[in-house]
Amino acid sequence: MNINQHIHQRIRIKNWLLTLIILTALVSLAWLSRLYTAEVDLTANSSNTLTKASQEILASLPEPISITAYIKEKKLQRQIAQLLNKYSRFKNDIAVSFVDPTTVPEKTRELNIGPQGAIIIEYLGRTEKLTYLDEPTLSNALLQLAHTKERWITFLAGHGERSPVGRANFDLGLFGKELEQHKIKVQTINLAKFSTIPDNSSLLILASPAVALLPGELNIIKAYIGKGGNLLLMTDPGNQHLNTIEQQIGIAKLPGTIVDKSSSLYGVDDPSFVLVSEYTHHPIATNFNSITVFPKSAAFTIDGESEFKAEALLASVPQSWTETGEIAGNVRFDVDSDEQQGPLTIAYALTRNFTDKNQQRIVAIGDTDFLSNTYLGNVGNSELGFRIINWLTHDDQFIEITPKISPGKTLELSKMSVAVIGFGFLACSAIIAYGYGFYYLAQTETALIIIEGIYKRCPTYQQHSSKSVESLV
Repeated sequence: MNINQHIHQRIRIKNWLLTLIILTALVSLAWLSRLYTAEVDLTANSSNTLTKASQEILASLPEPISITAYIKEKKLQRQIAQLLNKYSRFKNDIAVSFVDPTTVPEKTRELNIGPQGAIIIEYLGRTEKLTYLDEPTLSNALLQLAHTKERWITFLAGHGERSPVGRANFDLGLFGKELEQHKIKVQTINLAKFSTIPDNSSLLILASPAVALLPGELNIIKAYIGKGGNLLLMTDPGNQHLNTIEQQIGIAKLPGTIVDKSSSLYGVDDPSFVLVSEYTHHPIATNFNSITVFPKSAAFTIDGESEFKAEALLASVPQSWTETGEIAGNVRFDVDSDEQQGPLTIAYALTRNFTDKNQQRIVAIGDTDFLSNTYLGNVGNSELGFRIINWLTHDDQFIEITPKISPGKTLELSKMSVAVIGFGFLACSAIIAYGYGFYYLAQTETALIIIEGIYKRCPTYQQHSSKSVESLV
């Protein structure tokens, strides 16, 4: 058989067409991959995919979400971007940006962002500020943005209380601004002028009055509590002006100021600063992981005969105690005094059920400074304050998201296993390479020349027509 010019031409045309088809298919796949994506999470426990609960929250947010991370450290930025990428897979209109807080000092002051940075989430004009980020924290923040409704809360005024609009260091003006950003309307009331608490108020806040309340004012507040009104009581060591209200709700303030020498481990030299890093299993502390700072705190005890169900919300470490003397120099616990050894309860959450209305909720905290303009930006203080307000106003929708833990991220193999895998890979690679090479040669004119040579040297096969050879092409 002779390989004529016609067969050569057919081979070239066939090779060109095959090459063109392959290139066209590759270009088409590349173009389609930009329009459509398909991902499969093969990790243990699907650790690279959002939980079903988080996906449902994103589905309930039809409008765009803006997330701005005021973080300077590049490594932390990458970790945040990796987490946010999981959310972007299920909602493509999430705008993410990173800002070095040192480059925008005015903006960071306006947003009350501390040196540790923060993540600001915006949705339909409402904002959430986070100082710690993981899936449970972010998803619950989005849940709050999805269901936030306008609420009114009332601060008692007229007795030197911390003002929610004041600018002084001890005032709560910055916290008041953050409440406004969350669609929580703040109003103040002087019961000496208005003898009733507004009906539109879902919460009354007593923020450490500096002078005693009038008997008539105390009666109005006691009646409000007796009818099931929600209350946030904030006091300080030595402040006796709310003792009547404390007795009504079944708590008592211990004498002295809590001293915590372990705060020096965090670089705080003042032992009257109490740092809390562990929290009780209360709805207020659900998925809350930030440290909170209490500059000067009193401790509470609870009356066992109270009508309220009391749960400890915040507590100091066992090494703390209530110092009744002057906090100066090398202070020590005095066993022969009224001082109490830790752990000590800084805050209680109290509840009482009524048959004809919502559950009554009260929080009593032995420190007002933690929400003041001076200390609000410390780590988790702002978030804790907002969580307390949410719980007290019955807007505490939280979801439990169990962290996904991979069973193991390392693979240990014996030397024999490594050798088998290594030689097996080389053997398979060689077989594939030889197989592909033989297949390719069979499709070229070189293969036909070899076949023609065999044909000429084997007379027994010459009875086959040239068509049989051509059929190999």
